[in-house]
Amino acid sequence: MKARWAVWALTSAAIVPAGMAMAQAAQVQPGTPTTTQPSADPLAPAGTSPTVAPAPVELPPPLWQPADAQALLAYVQQVGSEGLDPRDYDPQLLQAALQDSDPLRLSKVATDVFNKLSMDLALGHVRGSARIQWFVVDKDLDKDRQRQLLEQALATRTIPQTLRALLPTHPQYGALRNALSVTAPTDTATLDKIKLNMDRWRWLPRDLGNRYIIVNVPGQHATLVENSVTRWKHRAIAGAVKTPTPQLSVNATGVILNPWWEVPKSLSGEVAGKRGYVAVRGKDGKVQRWRQPPGPSNALGKIKFVMQNPHAIYLHDTNNRGLFDARARFLSHGCIRTEHILDLAAELLSDDGGEWTREKIDAALASGKSTPANFVKPVPVYIVYFSAAALVDGKIVTYQDLYKRDGQVLAALNDRAGVGPGAKQTQTAAR
Repeated sequence: MKARWAVWALTSAAIVPAGMAMAQAAQVQPGTPTTTQPSADPLAPAGTSPTVAPAPVELPPPLWQPADAQALLAYVQQVGSEGLDPRDYDPQLLQAALQDSDPLRLSKVATDVFNKLSMDLALGHVRGSARIQWFVVDKDLDKDRQRQLLEQALATRTIPQTLRALLPTHPQYGALRNALSVTAPTDTATLDKIKLNMDRWRWLPRDLGNRYIIVNVPGQHATLVENSVTRWKHRAIAGAVKTPTPQLSVNATGVILNPWWEVPKSLSGEVAGKRGYVAVRGKDGKVQRWRQPPGPSNALGKIKFVMQNPHAIYLHDTNNRGLFDARARFLSHGCIRTEHILDLAAELLSDDGGEWTREKIDAALASGKSTPANFVKPVPVYIVYFSAAALVDGKIVTYQDLYKRDGQVLAALNDRAGVGPGAKQTQTAAR
C-alpha cells in the first residue's frame, strides 16, 4: 500500500496547478485551428468571426492521504449534530475506499464527499423551490473557493476545522444546535422543527454584518442587531396568507418622511375613485395608477424605509397602530408594518455622525411635505421565516407556521437531493 501511495504522490506532483491549467487551456496555440461561427455584429469586417471559448478544464481530484480521508469520515459520522443526515454523504462508500488501498479511487470519493458536505454546511441542504419565496443571495461558497479550501485543508491537515468554519456563526444557530443535543430522541416533532430551522440559518450569509435589521415573519418582530447584541426590537405586522411576505435581503439606504403611497396594481380596484386618492394619468388621459398623498389617512403612516427591491417590500409605519396589539399580526399585503418605526429611523439616521436629529425629523414631519432622509451607511435588512427559536437552556420557542412552509422544507431536508417530492430546482430559488 505504501508503495502505491508513493507512486501516486510522484504522479500528482506532476499535475499542473489549477490556475496554471486554466490559463493554459484558455490560450490558443499557434497553428491550432479554431472553431468559428458567422459574426453576429453587422459592423464587424467581412469574413471575421468570433473564437469559441474552450470548454473549462475539469481538474483531477487533489491527493488525499488516508488520515485526511479518515478525518472526513469521522466528521460525516457526527454531522447529525448539525441537523443533517450522515447517510447523505456516503460514509460507507468512503469507508470502502479507505479499505481498498487505491489512491485514485480514495481521492475521487473523498473529494466528492467533501464537496457535497461543504456545500450543505455553507449554503444549506434544502434547495430549489422547496425554499418557498426565498430571494436571499448567499455567496459564502462557490466551486472555485471550495477547491481552494480543500487544497488548503489537505496541505495543513485541517479537514474538520475547515468544514466547521463554514457553519453559521449567529448565536441562534448555536442555541438550536444545543437544543438538538438535549431534546429527547423520541420527540421527533421538536427534533424536526429544530433541524429544518437550523438549515434555514445555513441559507443565510454566514456574516450578516456588524449592524443589521432582521424581521422574522412567524415571530412578528423586527430587530436591530449591532455587534451581535439586540439594540432595538418591536412588534411587526407581516403579510396575510393571501399576500405572504417573501424572504429577502436588501439594503435600506434611508427613509421618506410623510411618504406618498403608490398603490399596487393589485389594489387599484379597491381605491379607484375614492376620496383621498390621486389618479396618475398617461398621455392618453387614461388612469395608469393611483397614489395616496401624505396625511393622517395614509396607509404608510408617517414614514417608510427606502429598500429598493423587485418585490416592492419595505418597512413602514401605519395609520392604524392599534393593530400592533393583536396577537396574530398577519394582516398586510406583504410589506412590514413596524411598531415605533420612527424611533428606529431616528437611531439609524443619527448613526455614523448623521445630521438628522430627532428635532429635525419632527420638523420635517410637521411640514407635511414628503422628505427623503438618507442614512450615512446603508443598513442590511433580512426578512426571514424561522418557525422556531432556542433559548440558552435548550428549550424551544415555536411560532405559528401560518404560511405552511415547514412541511415542504422538512421533506426536502429528508431528501438526499435536498429538493423533496414535487419540488423543482429553479434558478430564482436555488441556492
